[in-house]
Amino acid sequence: MNTTPPTPEVTGMPPAYGWRWAPPWVLAFVALWPAPGYAEGVMVLGALTAIFLLLRRRFRGGTALLSPPAWALTSVLFFAYWLPQLVSSVDAVDHGRAFRESLVDLRYLPFLWLVAGAVADERGRRITFGGLAVIIGVWTLDALAEVLFHTSPLFWGIDALKQLISGRPMCSEAQLAAADRLGGILGPCNLKLGVVLASLSPFALYAAGRRFGTVGWIVAASLVGIVIVFAGSRASWITYALVLVFSGWRLLGWKKLLLVLAGGALAILAIALTSPDVGKRIERTMLAMEASEAGVDGALSGRARIWGAALCMAREHPINGVGARGFREAFDDCDPDAGQVAAWGEGPAFHAHQIVLEILSETGGIGLLLWLAGAALAWRAWRFADEAARKRARPAMLALAVTVFPLNTHLAFYSTFWGGLTLMLAALYAGSLLARADAPAKP
Repeated sequence: MNTTPPTPEVTGMPPAYGWRWAPPWVLAFVALWPAPGYAEGVMVLGALTAIFLLLRRRFRGGTALLSPPAWALTSVLFFAYWLPQLVSSVDAVDHGRAFRESLVDLRYLPFLWLVAGAVADERGRRITFGGLAVIIGVWTLDALAEVLFHTSPLFWGIDALKQLISGRPMCSEAQLAAADRLGGILGPCNLKLGVVLASLSPFALYAAGRRFGTVGWIVAASLVGIVIVFAGSRASWITYALVLVFSGWRLLGWKKLLLVLAGGALAILAIALTSPDVGKRIERTMLAMEASEAGVDGALSGRARIWGAALCMAREHPINGVGARGFREAFDDCDPDAGQVAAWGEGPAFHAHQIVLEILSETGGIGLLLWLAGAALAWRAWRFADEAARKRARPAMLALAVTVFPLNTHLAFYSTFWGGLTLMLAALYAGSLLARADAPAKP
C-alpha cells in the first residue's frame, strides 16, 4: 500500500505560499479600530500584499487560498456593494469626489480575498474566529472597568501614548463634555463601542458556548449585554437582542432562552434606574407611544426628519441616487422642516441612518437591485450548503445578518469604518461557508 502523500500536481492543490499570515493580519485590522488611521493602513498593506502574491504567481494556485465558489461569492458580494457606488458617481451631487471614492474603494476587493482566505481552512478559522472572540472579551472587560471606575484602562493607555507622540489628546474637551454613553476602548469621541460589540458578539458567544457550554454562553451574553446597555444606542440593543435569540435558542431551547431574555429586561430596567444616561435613552424611546409625529420624531432623535429627506432624494433621483456619501450635500434641498433647528443640532444630516433608505437615496433603484442580488446570492449559498458548512460559518453569518438587518437604524454603510466592517463580515461569511472541506490546514 502506497502511503506517500499525493503531490500538489496530483491533488490540484498547490502548497500554501505565504498565506499563513492572513489570520493575524485580519485580527490586527480589527484590534486597531481604536486608531482608525493605523487600521486603514493595515488594511491597505494587506490588500497590496495579497495582490503582489497573486500577481507573482499570475493567480495560479488560487485554490490554495480559496475554493472557486468562495472566490466567486466573495467577489460578487464586493461588487454588489461597490457597483452601486460607481454608478451613483456618474451624476452625483459632488461628481469628482464620488468618482474618486469609488476608485479608492477598489482596495477592499483584494483585502476581502485575504479575509476570506484567513478562514478557508480549519486552522485559519480557529485563529481568526477565536481571535475575534478574545478581542471582544478584552474590550468587554475594559468597558466593565470603565463602568466601575469611570475610566477605560485601554483608552487611557492609548490617549497617554497619543499625547506622548503628538502632544494632543485623542478627544477634545467639547467631545468629552458631549459624551452621553460608555466609550470603552474607542473613547468618548468615537461612541461606536455598543454597535461594534453587538455586531461582533456572535464570535464571542459561539466561542463561549462551544468551550464552556450553557453556563459559558450565559456568562458571556450577560457581560457583553451589560456593556451594550451602557455603551450602545438603541439600535445596538436591537442588534444584540437578535444575536441572543438566534445564538441562544439552539443551545438553550426556547423556554430557557425566554428566561434569559426576561432576566435581561429586568437588568436593563435596573440599569436605567441607576444610570441617568441609559434612563434618558429609554425615556426617548417611550416618546414613540405618543400618538403624534413629534413624539415619534423625538423617540427617533430626529430620524423621522432624516428619513423624510431620504425619501425625497429617492423620488428626485430614482435611478442612481444623489451619490454615495452625497447625503449631506443634498440634505438641504430635501429637508422637510427647513429652517427649524434639528434634534441633532445645527447642520445637515450626514447619512440616512437606515440601510434601505441609504441605498435608495444615495445609489437609487440600481443600487437597491444590486444589493438585493448580493443578498439573494448569499442566501442561496447558505441554503444549498451542507450542515457542516453552515456550522463553521454560523458566527460570521449571524454577525453579517444582524449588521444589515433592515428593521433597525444603522451607521453609514458607505463610510470607511462601517463599510469596512460590513465587507469584512461578508468575506468571513463567504470564506468560512465555502471553505474546501478537504483543504489541509496551512502549515
